[in-house]
Amino acid sequence: MTEPVLDAAGVVKFLGHGAGRVHALRNVDLSLWGGELVLLMGPSGSGKTTLLSIMGCLMTPTEGTIRVRGRPIKGLDPEARARIRSNHIGFIFQSYHLFPTLTAEDNVRLALDVRGERSQRKAARDVLGLVGLGHKTKAFPRQLSGGEQQRVAIARAIVGKPSAILADEPTGALDAENGKAIMTLLAEIARDQSRGVLVVTHDPRILPFASRIVHIEDGRIVREEANGEAKRVSQS
Repeated sequence: MTEPVLDAAGVVKFLGHGAGRVHALRNVDLSLWGGELVLLMGPSGSGKTTLLSIMGCLMTPTEGTIRVRGRPIKGLDPEARARIRSNHIGFIFQSYHLFPTLTAEDNVRLALDVRGERSQRKAARDVLGLVGLGHKTKAFPRQLSGGEQQRVAIARAIVGKPSAILADEPTGALDAENGKAIMTLLAEIARDQSRGVLVVTHDPRILPFASRIVHIEDGRIVREEANGEAKRVSQS
């Protein structure tokens, strides 16, 4: 692959206004390549979720450039940005964000609805089978355990085969066994050289799953680790 699936260059983000204005991100550069699972780690308030939201085209940077498959996002209207999100980015949230009145199958089908794809029912069932929930397609979220709900959320994120999977604390509410199962599944997805996985986490249990670990503090990326080797990053 000659370019990253997702790329942030010189990203600056201010949140709020006036006396309450916060400098959330400070000249951040981060690329996500196909075939890798990257952990983004740092203390609370360091800018992790803000960076994830910007790279996922949910928020716009104050300064800097976001590229999805090499295409700059800056200047696109909301409809065009939404198309890029639905076609290239899958989100996994800690709180699952499932619709309580929809079955597991229908929650997954929503991701295909926005893409206008046909054969939605079969695709939803196939991907639920992939995450080990082929027998729970008609179950409602209230009938599922926390680990099963997270699996439905993952199925929804991956059903359209997006270029990038962005996960915000996907194991934070899970026990060790379910957390390991979720990360094993994400690591398997990341073996596809056309897809990358970026995970925001505080969870040290999932470090062995990472191909790269990026540390952020006070809105700056300060250190990266790959294959056990740490590299300091300039904070200029």
